Amino acid sequence: MSSSNQRLVSDLLILVQELNGKGCELIVLSMGEQKFDTSNPTSKLMLHMLAVISEFERDLMKERQKEGILKEKKQGNYKGREPIAKMQQETIRKLKNEGMSVTAMAEKLKLSRMSVYRILDER
Repeated sequence: MSSSNQRLVSDLLILVQELNGKGCELIVLSMGEQKFDTSNPTSKLMLHMLAVISEFERDLMKERQKEGILKEKKQGNYKGREPIAKMQQETIRKLKNEGMSVTAMAEKLKLSRMSVYRILDER
């Protein structure tokens, strides 16, 4: 699976292959009036086509998003999202004042220790 939790065609096909190897077949019941069953060649073809189309649509969305961000950056309107550690500045400082260690803060807030140190050094 890719880092963005996006299922790729290869991931789907590997999953179906693993199921088939265990004697199972994928049956999708929510395809309107159609029964989608990977035990037959027509459904296998449809599965491949739907997976490829889905991946293509996702790639198009990401491409349009990048174009939109570039356009907004050129116009000076895009600033991006503030880093998560920055959003938690007050919490980090409060925990430090309570005597919590940097390691414990990092674990609690699911941040790296370096991020916590960076926030604490900004005073």
